Amino acid sequence: MTGIQERGTELLRLHEVPELLQLINVWDAISARVVADLPETRALATASHSIAASLGYDDGENIPLDLMLDMIGRIVATTDLPVSADLEGGYGDAGETIRRAIAVGVVGANLEDRMRPFDEAVGAVRAAVRAAESEGVPFALNARTDVYLRDALPTDEEKAEEAIRRGRAFLDEGATCVFVPGKLDEHTVERLVGGLGERRLSVIAVPGSLTPARLQELGVARVSYGPWTQRVALTALRETALELYAGGELPRGTQTLN
Repeated sequence: MTGIQERGTELLRLHEVPELLQLINVWDAISARVVADLPETRALATASHSIAASLGYDDGENIPLDLMLDMIGRIVATTDLPVSADLEGGYGDAGETIRRAIAVGVVGANLEDRMRPFDEAVGAVRAAVRAAESEGVPFALNARTDVYLRDALPTDEEKAEEAIRRGRAFLDEGATCVFVPGKLDEHTVERLVGGLGERRLSVIAVPGSLTPARLQELGVARVSYGPWTQRVALTALRETALELYAGGELPRGTQTLN
């Protein structure tokens, strides 16, 4: 795959096949190369939190969009695989942000609702889908609802109902799948898949989450790992530094990256 049309078509296909799509999140060119070089990797996803942190910014659209897109473009340039970009809440103009992301080679994106008013959230998804259509690029929009992150509703059943209400509206506007982040138990995943449909739910894995094999059995479309992949790398860096300060050696088996 070299052209954006082929990459976009492939990313959409990966959301439709029975196998769970696992996306290992990356945050710069070298992390993208490491993951892309693995034969198991079918596509890449960026992590906005990780990109912002690597450049000294807090998460939440504090990093300038130009800087975010520059790093995303560098990631895209490392591989022929499809890349889905985390574009946070759309930086105030979801449609224009999607167009700018496509211009650097992106063929999919996360778009957060941040529990904005319902009509506003649905309108942002509509704008994103139409922007991709106007660019003529097959595009996988992973429309995210933050129901389980914002404590906006008191009970799990109310949260599930609202996630499904928003998710169905996002799908009706042309989103590829609905991203519901949070540490979801098996009952919640079953409830969401039942309300949204098979292969329409996207989740994040955190320590203690359901395994990829179980998520696939439950009908989940995709799983990503957000900032946790960077945190794993930084934990290894910290532990290595402590080992070296204590008089130890570099870990045996450390690979050389060309």
